[in-house]
Amino acid sequence: MEPIKFRDAAEADLDKIVEIYNSTVASRMSTADTEPVSVESRKKWFDEHNHFRPLWIAEDSDNNVVGWVSFQSFYGRPAYNATVEISIYIDANHRGKGIGKKMLEYSIAAAPTIQIKTLVGFIFAHNDPSLKLFKSFGFEEWGNLPDIAVLDGKERGLKILGKRVG
Repeated sequence: MEPIKFRDAAEADLDKIVEIYNSTVASRMSTADTEPVSVESRKKWFDEHNHFRPLWIAEDSDNNVVGWVSFQSFYGRPAYNATVEISIYIDANHRGKGIGKKMLEYSIAAAPTIQIKTLVGFIFAHNDPSLKLFKSFGFEEWGNLPDIAVLDGKERGLKILGKRVG
């Protein structure tokens, strides 16, 4: 597995962030969006990230963007400030190469340094690779929402996985 380095996302990365995100839409495995999103539609989301709600870019040794990871506020109330939703997206050409492991490992280690105590992931129940990845890092199933999404006419469930990190 090649080395991966992380850095804060810059606005210049937004095109690539959206490209990677959109590459997952058709699979119906990683997002409830059913159509690709635009860069413009993701600008507000991008701007909401900061030191305590980071958006990190993962790069390979040649400085190619291979994925991104974001922390988003959970439920939007002050009592939940130490809890974030984690999202990981990997470039189509780099999936299955262990990059997700590096991204999750980095995120778990970095979380306590920015006052994050709990990570939660919302993962489709049929997304076995992501469920396996998160569980391999000690995430536990904290919730099961059966058949709450409809993708191409098929009902899909959502698992909520959580881990205390601080």
